[in-house]
Amino acid sequence: MNDSLVQVELGDRSYPILIESGLLSSAVRSESPGNSSQIAWSNLVERLQGRRGVIVIDENVASVYLATANRFCDSLGLTVDPLVLPAGETTKSISALQTIWDFCAQHGHTRRSVVVAVGGGVVGDLAGFAAATLMRGVDWVQIPTTLMAQVDSSVGGKTGINLSAGKNLVGAFWQPQAVFIDPAVLQSLDARQYRAGLAEVVKYAVIMDVDFFQWLESHTPQILQRDSQVLGQLVARCCRLKAQVVGDDERELTGRRAILNYGHTFGHALEAVFGYGEWLHGEAVACGMELAMRTALELGWITEETMLRQRRLLLAFGLPVDWMVGTVAPSDRLKWIDRVLASMARDKKNDGRGVQLILPRELGRVESVNWPGNALIQRVLEVSP
Repeated sequence: MNDSLVQVELGDRSYPILIESGLLSSAVRSESPGNSSQIAWSNLVERLQGRRGVIVIDENVASVYLATANRFCDSLGLTVDPLVLPAGETTKSISALQTIWDFCAQHGHTRRSVVVAVGGGVVGDLAGFAAATLMRGVDWVQIPTTLMAQVDSSVGGKTGINLSAGKNLVGAFWQPQAVFIDPAVLQSLDARQYRAGLAEVVKYAVIMDVDFFQWLESHTPQILQRDSQVLGQLVARCCRLKAQVVGDDERELTGRRAILNYGHTFGHALEAVFGYGEWLHGEAVACGMELAMRTALELGWITEETMLRQRRLLLAFGLPVDWMVGTVAPSDRLKWIDRVLASMARDKKNDGRGVQLILPRELGRVESVNWPGNALIQRVLEVSP
């Protein structure tokens, strides 16, 4: 077994990310007193043993992993009540949040209870926000089961729900006690969901690690085949990169964490205007990264070859790069462009001075830039790759 421990360093809010293939199905862990992962596990068992918890899971994940999650919680010493929610982006809502609150109240949960989020980014964000607000804050842990969640959304303590006006407009920073990642569960992920997760992987390479970008290019076949060793390395590298950024700027106060929004200002707008659930988040982010690259090219920040390298990698991973193909009729283009622009103006990264875009200077380095003007962004939106 190839296991890794990534520590998110946040002072008294620090926590471990345990990455181990087979982690969820292993009822007994090997005794390795000097092993950092084993020490972290022992510390977590000591902290959680004897407490009650609520598993928040969607119906799709529950059909495959609820029994496994129950056994895993038992190995942590947690006695849990399962709450199964509908699957899909629309579950990341006020009504679903109310459902979790009511469930916990009806089952007698207290401030010592633990919320266990099992699933992808929707469940993680929703359950984390429920934990942040229930009784003014209870402990929670994450068990991400999608590639998207394992490499990105489960790390960093961002929680929240969507509004009709936009994505993630209500939420809180609330760090978990731990994140348990089992790359083996990715074998059961359907092809579309798996490919969508690769968008966030490409994002990390573009924003801060050109060597990782080259590694992705050279390991594309193994990644698409879901080679277990390569997947373990990929997940651990993304987690380390995000942990580094979160440790530097937990609450987006210095601007450092904003680099994680690369591709997301465009992507969130696409999700909002076409309706949550029509696009998978990673698909929208892939198109958003293409649009961000094109914006950088318009500004003279990058070469065309830099843009093409990102495009080739996204296409190799089976991700879309043209937001209009299959979605917008030629006669309706101007109408949809206006809608995307209007949605971008409502982005949560609008700090009163206008929307800030994260754009590449080169592979491995991005910068924040003030809104370059509607005319430029309209030109970018009009072009098909």
